[in-house]
Amino acid sequence: MQIVSAASAYPQHYYPQEQLLEALQEYWGDQITNPHVLRRLHRHVGVDGRYLSLPKEEYPKMKTWGEFNDQWIRTAQELGEKAVSSALNEAGLNPRNLHAFFFTSVTGISSPSIDALLINRLGMCRNVRRVPIFGLGCVAGAAGISRAADYVRAYPGQVAVVLSVELCSLTLQRQDISMANLISSGLFGDGSAAVIVAGSDCGLSGPAILATRSVFYPQTEEMMGWNVSEKGFRIVLSKEIPNLVRENLARDVDDFLAERGLTRPDIGSWVLHTGGPKILEATADALGLKNGELDVSWECLRRTGNLSSASVLIVLEEVMKNRRPAPGTLGLLAAMGPGFCSEFVLLKW
Repeated sequence: MQIVSAASAYPQHYYPQEQLLEALQEYWGDQITNPHVLRRLHRHVGVDGRYLSLPKEEYPKMKTWGEFNDQWIRTAQELGEKAVSSALNEAGLNPRNLHAFFFTSVTGISSPSIDALLINRLGMCRNVRRVPIFGLGCVAGAAGISRAADYVRAYPGQVAVVLSVELCSLTLQRQDISMANLISSGLFGDGSAAVIVAGSDCGLSGPAILATRSVFYPQTEEMMGWNVSEKGFRIVLSKEIPNLVRENLARDVDDFLAERGLTRPDIGSWVLHTGGPKILEATADALGLKNGELDVSWECLRRTGNLSSASVLIVLEEVMKNRRPAPGTLGLLAAMGPGFCSEFVLLKW
């Protein structure tokens, strides 16, 4: 099993963080009684700028969840088509070569799901297997690769695509001035990424998927996710997540590697979800990664913010295109998300 290619796609509207802060201060108006708090939060999220699905001045004009979700459907199709087309081009494939389509998002809903709409737009085979995934949030990019690997392990002559589209700006709640929403308003951005995963009989090259592991943490479902109401998605984001990372991540990574006779020093490449500064710092502390191993994750966070499930795929794309490890290097792709849970993918470059 190989990861053959990874490609991203973004909306055309990009704003420096300072402009977004000014727009949010105006958006919330007198609801924010201490604007210095919002400014301080935005300055500590490690983000220089983000892409938005709409021009920033259009957001105050949107009044209902339905309006935001309609925009999500339109933009998700546009970005999804671009990301999948780019990933296929890089792999030397066309849409009819795809046998399975794994689509993930947690920032909007559609039925038929976006994968079905893209089958029409891209002209995929009528027999392509569809697996839309909702609710996994930030972990879903890594989980999508794992599920695609399961598929091509069963069908080694076939090719699967994993597509993530996350349009976090379309979930922003105007009436919610909780600390979680204020932090999210400075951290999360919009974007898409697609990854092509091929079976071992396809004759395609790329980092090999050696093994995968899912880990669920019982009684942690209140740590991250959405409270869904008639107004849309309201963010749930616990301040205890960094502690959960510090308490569990090293043990679970070590157990996963030990089953294959490996330890952390055997890993020469780390492809980790961007999370946010506190999550990346907790990850570095837990795994003892203090020598630049997470530089790519930090750089992707700085450029585009946290793109939820697409984030780890963006990091993967950067590593594959610009920082590819030497052949034979072992790598670990990993993310964490609502549930609360972890997903690990062991790679060999």
